[in-house]
Amino acid sequence: MVEGSMTQGAGQEPVVRTATLRDFRVPPYAQTPVPPQAQGVPPSSVPHPGNAVVGDGQPEGYTPTERDLPVIRRGDTVQVQTVAEPRPASDDGRGPLFVVGDVHGYLDELLAALGEQGLIDADGNWAAGNARLWFLGDFTDRGPDGIGVIDLVMRLSAEAAAAGGYCKALMGNHELLLIGAKRFADTPVNSGAGTATFQAAWLLNGGQKTDMERLQDVHLQWMSRLDAVVEEDGHLLMHSDTTAYLDYGSTIEDVNDTITAILTRNDADECWDLFRKLTKRFAFRDEGGSQAVRELLTTYGGQRVVHGHSPIPYLLGEVGTEEGEDGAGPVISGPHVYADGLAIAMDGGVTMAGKLLVVQLPLHN
Repeated sequence: MVEGSMTQGAGQEPVVRTATLRDFRVPPYAQTPVPPQAQGVPPSSVPHPGNAVVGDGQPEGYTPTERDLPVIRRGDTVQVQTVAEPRPASDDGRGPLFVVGDVHGYLDELLAALGEQGLIDADGNWAAGNARLWFLGDFTDRGPDGIGVIDLVMRLSAEAAAAGGYCKALMGNHELLLIGAKRFADTPVNSGAGTATFQAAWLLNGGQKTDMERLQDVHLQWMSRLDAVVEEDGHLLMHSDTTAYLDYGSTIEDVNDTITAILTRNDADECWDLFRKLTKRFAFRDEGGSQAVRELLTTYGGQRVVHGHSPIPYLLGEVGTEEGEDGAGPVISGPHVYADGLAIAMDGGVTMAGKLLVVQLPLHN
């Protein structure tokens, strides 16, 4: 695992630079302001940029910010450097399985990552035959072209199906946020900490006005029908690293049906509660994390949980001092395997100049 970037001049030994707080800033086009208290304070106090809340208080059960950046023992974690290998078909004739981490509107980076894996050709068309591709959610917000990302995924879904494979997607908390902002706008919701609205929360968490302007009914309908949890080849795929999915059913089918029903009922408070729960994070990271993963696996099946949502730099506590070069980002070489090897994190932190991850499962060290 690389702890920082390396610089080297002619005839000089490489110098390892420790990642700094400056490295983790949100891009300038993101709508979420950096809180003043995040300047010059201990790393453990720095909030995750996706945790902005409406109002003075924090709703009970909302994404925790107090423990976002712990420094944990390096021996407890591993990043897997993925290496391109031949793609064997599964025993039942299905193609290889790929997963994509959080995209957040970074369309160019997504096209490049899919191309590197041979999933699309130079024109952006499906080129992987009967391969199976799962996106883990969070297509919009923070980045410049969230609607372009959704359009691409929808098109690849049709092209992959025609080629004998498939391209599918899961529901992320930012899909719920965008749906809520469009449907309910400034309608007050019961946030648990005073008045809140989906519109305000969407803007605070990186909502892009250009995405809202281009959002069409076909996009809303597509997002509203996304599953929240699936199991593929022993991998339990979900967006958020939380056990809150257990609140919605004891089987995968129950969870997906319940969440679809909530969105169909179109009740602002009920949708806000769903958004709030699926915004929770870090359930698998600290003491008891492996037990939380096992609870999900026991309930829904599978041997490993694969998730997005929480950027790998934050899971690793990749924070140093304020010294260092401007413009450098965290060095992410691949997915992060943790919780006794039972969890795989796929959000490479593209919003903080990290890496948009597209990898084949199972992982090979």
